[in-house]
Amino acid sequence: MRIAVTSQNFRTITGHAGKTRRFIILECDGSQPAVEVERLDLPAQMSLHDYHGDDHPLFTKALDAVITQSAGQGFVARMARQGIAVHATSATDPTTAAQDLAAGRPLPAAAAHTDDHSPTRVTLD
Repeated sequence: MRIAVTSQNFRTITGHAGKTRRFIILECDGSQPAVEVERLDLPAQMSLHDYHGDDHPLFTKALDAVITQSAGQGFVARMARQGIAVHATSATDPTTAAQDLAAGRPLPAAAAHTDDHSPTRVTLD
């Protein structure tokens, strides 16, 4: 499984997935520890909130999932169009969260996220 984790500091899982420019890309099968294979450190104009093309660098990574602490409906829908599942969690360790997801273990629930563009609250499994 190939998983991107939102991580503005490259150490912990962070939120606001649409505005995130830094991602840790991990590969794992659930039986072995997750392995970091790449880091994306994108320029400001390449956050998914600001970049609207279908050729975003995140879409070229053959991802199965994104793990984040929060994401709005637009981010979730955009990832779904690319075949990428979004998992919001309160977990903070990227490697452990990726390994748990790949093994089919539930991630700790995330707090509800209020999308900046609408008054609707979004919660993700």
